[in-house]
Amino acid sequence: MANTLGAVYEQLAEQYLQQQGLNTVERNFSCKLGELDLVMRQGNQLIFVEVKYRASDAYGGASAAISHRQQQKLLRTAQLYLQRSRHQGPCRFDVLTISGAEPYQYNWMQSAIQAG
Repeated sequence: MANTLGAVYEQLAEQYLQQQGLNTVERNFSCKLGELDLVMRQGNQLIFVEVKYRASDAYGGASAAISHRQQQKLLRTAQLYLQRSRHQGPCRFDVLTISGAEPYQYNWMQSAIQAG
């Protein structure tokens, strides 16, 4: 989510995850391979978070918006991030969907994207 509205939802997602006990490592890591919305930490685990917003659940909602192609792009981008950061601990890929209007509905899907 590179646009201004997307940045608002990424900030809401970050705040929500911080309330759940995660710490922010980086926002909007971008490289030639793609972008990671949020990189968070919980203990020694690094968590890559893809943020999706949809006004409604019509057409499958926000979680349906992550195609196989996009998942592969996220995995490659995260691999490059890991090489650059030299992180040695475990990591996972989560998806946080935000839907509706205030009060927003949050759906945090841990380990939603699997490597390999």
